Amino acid sequence: MNYTYKSIWLINLPVLMSVLIEQLINITDAIFLGHVGEAELGAAALAGVWYLVLYMPGFGFSLGLQVVVARRNGEGRYAETGKALLQGLLFLSALAAALCLLSKPLSPLILGRLITSPEVCRAATDYLDGRVWGLLFSFPFLALRAFLVGITRTEALNRAALTAVLVNIPGNGLLIFALDMGIKGAAVASSIAELCALATLSAHLLRKTDRRLYGLRWRFDGSVLRHVCRVSVWSMFQSFVSVAPWFLFFVAVERLGEAQLAAANIVRSVSTLFFVIVNSLSATTGSLTSNLIGAGERRGVFPLCGRVIRLGYAVGLPLAALALTFHRSVIGLYTDSPAVAEAAGPPFAVMLLNYLFALPGYVYMSAVTGTGATRTAFLFQATTIAAYLLHLWGLSHWEVSLAVYWTVEYLFVIGLGAQSVIYLKHKRY
Repeated sequence: MNYTYKSIWLINLPVLMSVLIEQLINITDAIFLGHVGEAELGAAALAGVWYLVLYMPGFGFSLGLQVVVARRNGEGRYAETGKALLQGLLFLSALAAALCLLSKPLSPLILGRLITSPEVCRAATDYLDGRVWGLLFSFPFLALRAFLVGITRTEALNRAALTAVLVNIPGNGLLIFALDMGIKGAAVASSIAELCALATLSAHLLRKTDRRLYGLRWRFDGSVLRHVCRVSVWSMFQSFVSVAPWFLFFVAVERLGEAQLAAANIVRSVSTLFFVIVNSLSATTGSLTSNLIGAGERRGVFPLCGRVIRLGYAVGLPLAALALTFHRSVIGLYTDSPAVAEAAGPPFAVMLLNYLFALPGYVYMSAVTGTGATRTAFLFQATTIAAYLLHLWGLSHWEVSLAVYWTVEYLFVIGLGAQSVIYLKHKRY
């Protein structure tokens, strides 16, 4: 089983487009809200990351589901892949409903205790009121995506991504400005876009997938669900703890003032474009690693990671150079405020350079996850986050710039990659 650059890219491209759904939704929200006000733009950062805190357990479960599907696909046990999908779909739908119900009373309480500005806190709560219901659509979408990535038939993800973008952009304009819903309009438009993406992917699966071959029959199977949960539990913890410190990062930045918080959201928003590349390539790495191990070709894991990283640099570094060259124009898309634009400049450059380290860090960590060692990957993430939070806590005691705050990302991805490489070199899997 030899994965060439071309085959990796053909598998990855639809994954990239599907990851782009969630990120383009956030980018669109930030661009529109940047022209509403600094408080709304800053609030979207805090509320958006808090939404990710709720979203990431489902995302983590989908990674474990993807590992199980890919392993069974590599072994040629195709009917088992569909069984895993249906149990995962049931679990994720129930989890989404539970999180929506819990978020309504708890999110305002938590945000109220952490955010110092009453105006920012009120705007963040308004955003979450409309945004959290998107979990009911994004979680089932994650299950379907995990299945299609696991069986390496990812072409339908492109159409789903395009559908979400085409719905979200006019939806933002209509709800925010025409119907005067403000920040809550951005959230509602995003949730509707996720519903349309789910409908598109579901229609494809029903029409184009051989349901008999892949065992797609509605039936609860507790043993399959327990196996998926055992594989997924650590990737759920891993995904959650990877975002929770990011939320604390924005809580720390919020204390610098509304302009600094708004600037941080601009930098975060642009960084998500590069996160799309990193995340899609790492997800592809995890799936292909599982397929390699399922086919008995463990020695192909390191060569696979090397090809993925080189491919990621070929795609991402030219884009980073362009963004750095035209950074004033990019920042200008988000804000008309000279103070916010000036504050965003230095951390913008720091963020772009981090791509050099983030790509290998996440690719090697996803290879560890793809071997089935999800508990080990979680432990790597936990130790790295402990160092991240310690560094962030130290910075909060000094009067440092936003750009210096952003350097904590370097510490995170380098620590993650180093531990993963050592594991892959010295552990039998």
